[in-house]
Amino acid sequence: MVGMSDDVDAVVQAVGPRLRALRQQRDTTLTQLSETTGISVSTLSRLESGQRRATLELLLPLTRALQVPLDQLLDEPPSQDPRVQPRPVLRNGMTMLPLTRRPGGLQAYKMIMPPGHPTGGVELKTHEGYEWLYVLNGRFVLFLGDQRLELTPGEVVEFDTHVPHALTNPGPAPVELLALFGPQGERMHVRARPRGSGD
Repeated sequence: MVGMSDDVDAVVQAVGPRLRALRQQRDTTLTQLSETTGISVSTLSRLESGQRRATLELLLPLTRALQVPLDQLLDEPPSQDPRVQPRPVLRNGMTMLPLTRRPGGLQAYKMIMPPGHPTGGVELKTHEGYEWLYVLNGRFVLFLGDQRLELTPGEVVEFDTHVPHALTNPGPAPVELLALFGPQGERMHVRARPRGSGD
């Protein structure tokens, strides 16, 4: 029991240096992080220096502000092994495998969309960013504004996610996509045209 307590203390003590390193990597000041999270500058300073014990109540807003998973603050940093070991995430009925490790900026994912997605009808949505999709396997339909685009393996589409859109898989097989997503609107340079629109 004492050994377990020592392990927990070691993990908690290591949060401060990792928090400081992540903040500095993003060129973020304590004041800016305080404004984003609602945590006072003095509390953040004490967390980074190890004078304040990290709690879940403090860590959750920090992970959101720094755009990192909680385990990145709690776990040892990865070794120098360059291989990405993605952890599947289920989002909006799709399985997403993150292919990039750098938080913020352009992100790459492998997305697997089950047949009949989405259930309950198509609902067009908008959000911040810019998206680029490459079809690896299967056939999917993209509703983009007033357009309906059917894409098959090898085809690519990019679009501003401020335009109402929905990704659908009429089936019968799962669809596999390679997705690049820029939350700040980073723009890729390959376009797919609707069928029959010319060369």
